[in-house]
Amino acid sequence: MSKKNRLIKNLPLFARPREKLLEKGKENLKDEELLAILLRTGIKGESALETAKKLLKKYPKEILFGLDPKELKKVKGVGLAKAITLVAAYELVKRMIASSSKTTPKIETIKDIIAQIAEIRDKKQEHLMVLYLNARKELIKKEVIFIGTLNSNICHPREVFKLAFLNNATYFILSHNHPSGTPSPSDIDLLITKKMKEAGELMDVEILDHVIISRDDYFSFKENNLL
Repeated sequence: MSKKNRLIKNLPLFARPREKLLEKGKENLKDEELLAILLRTGIKGESALETAKKLLKKYPKEILFGLDPKELKKVKGVGLAKAITLVAAYELVKRMIASSSKTTPKIETIKDIIAQIAEIRDKKQEHLMVLYLNARKELIKKEVIFIGTLNSNICHPREVFKLAFLNNATYFILSHNHPSGTPSPSDIDLLITKKMKEAGELMDVEILDHVIISRDDYFSFKENNLL
C-alpha cells in the first residue's frame, strides 16, 4: 500500500477510528485506534493510526503516558501539541481513578450500618466489629476487635479507642452478632455499651449506636433510646 493510501481519510468509514468508535463503541477499539483519535494526525506520508501503532510498539502504554511533556514531544510523530493532549488525557484518568478510590460510604441510617456489618450476621461465634467515622460521618475504617463470648473484662474500651485515635475518628459505632438468633441485648451488652459511652465522653470520640445483628433481625441501642 502506498503512503498516500495509508492515510485515514483513504480508509473505508468502518475502519476509521472515530467512525468506528461511534458505530461500535469505545470498548471495541484497539489501543492504537484510541491513541490515533488523541493524536488526530500522523506525520508526513503516515496516518495517525500508523503513527499510533509504531508508538505503542516502541513504548508500552505505561511508559508512553508516563513521559514528561518535554520528553514526549521529542518522540517522532508526537510533537508539543500532541504531547500536551496525551499528558492531559492521562492526568484526567488518574484523577478520576484517585477520586473513585477515595470515595467512602457515609453512615447516616441504620440501613447504612447494617450494610457494613452484614458480614458478621451468620458467624457462629460472637464478633465485635467497630465502625470508625470521621467528622462528616464517613466510614474511615471498620475492624473486628474481638471474637468470642463478650464480657466486660475482655471487651475493654482501650482496644476500641486505640484504633479511634490511630485513625483520627470522631465517631464510632459498636456492633456484634448474636449466633443464638435473637438480637435482644444481654446485661453484658448493656454494661459494655455504658462503659464505651462513658469512655467516649472522656476521650471526645462519640458513640453513635450499638447494633446487635442476628441472621434475620437487629437491635439498635439508639432506636431503643438506650444511648
